[in-house]
Amino acid sequence: MDNRVRDEEVNRPVAQPLTDSTTVAIREALEGRRHGLALLMPFAGPAIVVSVAYVDPGNFATNIQAGARYGYALLWVVVVANLIAMLFQALSARLGIVTERNLAELCREHFPRPIVLMLWVISEVAAMATDLAEFVGGAVGLSLLLHVPLLVGMVIVGIATYGFLLFQRNRFRPLEHMVGAMVGVIGLCYLVELFVTPIQWSAAFPHMVVPQLPDSAALTIAVGIIGATVMPHALFLHSGLTESRAPIRNESERVKLLRYSNIEVTIALAVAGLINIAMVLTAAGAFHAGHPEVAEIQSAYHTLAPVLGKAAAGVFLVSLVASGLSSSVVGTAAGQMIMQGFVGFSIPVWLRRAVTMIPSFVVVGLGINATQALVVSQVVLSFALPFPVVALVWFTCRQKIMGRYRNGPVIAGLTILAALLVVTLNVVLLLQICGVAIPGLKS
Repeated sequence: MDNRVRDEEVNRPVAQPLTDSTTVAIREALEGRRHGLALLMPFAGPAIVVSVAYVDPGNFATNIQAGARYGYALLWVVVVANLIAMLFQALSARLGIVTERNLAELCREHFPRPIVLMLWVISEVAAMATDLAEFVGGAVGLSLLLHVPLLVGMVIVGIATYGFLLFQRNRFRPLEHMVGAMVGVIGLCYLVELFVTPIQWSAAFPHMVVPQLPDSAALTIAVGIIGATVMPHALFLHSGLTESRAPIRNESERVKLLRYSNIEVTIALAVAGLINIAMVLTAAGAFHAGHPEVAEIQSAYHTLAPVLGKAAAGVFLVSLVASGLSSSVVGTAAGQMIMQGFVGFSIPVWLRRAVTMIPSFVVVGLGINATQALVVSQVVLSFALPFPVVALVWFTCRQKIMGRYRNGPVIAGLTILAALLVVTLNVVLLLQICGVAIPGLKS
């Protein structure tokens, strides 16, 4: 090993360790001394953590607009976005397990420095857009729930987020437990909403599988849904969470770990996908018939109370706060990993938390509509998304990087098709923004 490689090994960011009991449980599972649910539980964590990125306040904003304005028509976008997310997150986890590197590190090691710096800047911009959605969304929920000014809600979210990050500073398992509990709260809240919302299931199911874009404005929301669902920082984070999670002694154990990882990704993101579908269904059932103009989180809350009752409105706010707090914590952790991977250094957590909060305070201070800012932030994310997606597809298809675990023809074809779909939607949206008429779309 030459000095450069040795230096890179020394300077590589070290993933936060698990608790001793979890490490022992993982070792027992890989050695075949655990069975059934006890076998899978130690491996549950990375996909659960990244799944919160798929139910963050940005999803609330885009899903509310989709359901209120277009009813069930855009449900298929949510389904497609979630399937793409499953595919890419499974590949990200595979990349970390096989190479024992995260996506940002591999970019730094294999791409020319100008490209690395460009990817880092794009990823940091995406991280700020992500944090805008998470931070403002959580603050809006708190301000409505506690009847305090929005700025006060933002300060509370900032303090709470930093507290959670300090709590898990030396161990990652507490973060996994916290995020898992928050996702559970969001899921339970929307399960309650489904029971109290009048939903035409016979009309909803066909729209989950039949593609349709009613007009050009629907395209903006559709791209926003994809940007809110397939998150750039989640692709970087997932590979980092799996790169050194379990000590692998032989290839047989690596195969087992990959299988358990795929199971976890499927379950965790299926739950996140169902929550997103429930968001659209609730917005469609509550608002589309009588209040299609509802396009903001605040107006959604105030409209829910007379339509479905104060309890339903309160449950909505609880889910929003849980989403904002947990996704903001995960977003900050992902930002640290992105910086460490691309440029080899990090900044104190409090400083990153402070810097990423600045755009949110600027948006609120300028009086910009919070929900509209959330939707725009998701569109920004959709434009940043192709870069990590292309890098992920490239790495996982290379024999030199992945060896026997590189993508087979079917998976490679699906990933390339998914990447092309994302890029095509972004190009169409860009043309639309520039005033170019899109054939087949009504204005």
